[in-house]
Amino acid sequence: MLKVGVIGAGAMGKNHIRIYSEMPDVELAGISDIDKDLVESLAQQYDTKAYTDYKEMLTSGLDAVSIVVPTKMHRQVATDAIESGAHVLVEKPIADTVENANAIIDKAKENDRLVMVGHIERFNPAVIKLKEIINSGLLGKIVSISTTRVGPYNPRIRDVGVILDIGVHDIDVISYLYGRDVNQVYAVAGADIHSFEDHATIHMRYDHEFSGLVEVNWLTPHKVRKLTAVGVEGVAYLDYIDQTVELHDSDWVRKAKVENKEPLRNELEYFIDCINNGKQPNPSGTDGKHALKVSLAAISSYKEAKMIEIKE
Repeated sequence: MLKVGVIGAGAMGKNHIRIYSEMPDVELAGISDIDKDLVESLAQQYDTKAYTDYKEMLTSGLDAVSIVVPTKMHRQVATDAIESGAHVLVEKPIADTVENANAIIDKAKENDRLVMVGHIERFNPAVIKLKEIINSGLLGKIVSISTTRVGPYNPRIRDVGVILDIGVHDIDVISYLYGRDVNQVYAVAGADIHSFEDHATIHMRYDHEFSGLVEVNWLTPHKVRKLTAVGVEGVAYLDYIDQTVELHDSDWVRKAKVENKEPLRNELEYFIDCINNGKQPNPSGTDGKHALKVSLAAISSYKEAKMIEIKE
């Protein structure tokens, strides 16, 4: 039984708490949040210990921790957790700056701990299926992947704009499907209603001949989460919400068989499996840093109205 804790009991943190409490090979050993009433209520509901100071929880000998706090706190909380001896899953984005991302990655290496970044869409069954299809060669060479992730503003997001909040999902997924890193990024965006940017179109270039296009906003009154992958022998249409993949080629229109499952459950089960079997997680800290680096470059691109090179 792995002793696991959750730091941060907001909307996403509650889901981490729920799923860990249901896992047979995990003991939910504690949850921490600065909201005393909330964390005590959740601890009673899930039969675990409540902490208002996460550092106190880290002294209890945890094997692993989910970090589900505001992005600006990721470096401090993650490095404290790693130093306590815990493996960490950090919600996306890995940090607010590349420097802070490096600090988390370096601390994990120094302490021989695993660090995984919560890019949850990699664990969406539809994305898993599409990755299998692309790797099989069924669509031929993939030349373009585009995504649409739009919908109303979420009032709980206060510390970042739409690119770092939801655009980072598709930046990571497109890179994952290609199996390549972004070379260049150009973005057009603006902050028309909110203090941070609330709409963006991000064009990414991979190895100078592969295209990634991300459209995100907090303005559309209904939620859309879709992806299109264009290959030389066919096209795939993916719906993140419905967890469907439809393939079109010159002869057929057909739906891939996708077994629906909660992506976060897939993600947390995978994290625990990596710890139990000594496997390096994917997405790793380095993957998370790349998605962050591209997101920050996209923000710089729209502010400076120029293309940004992504350098190692």
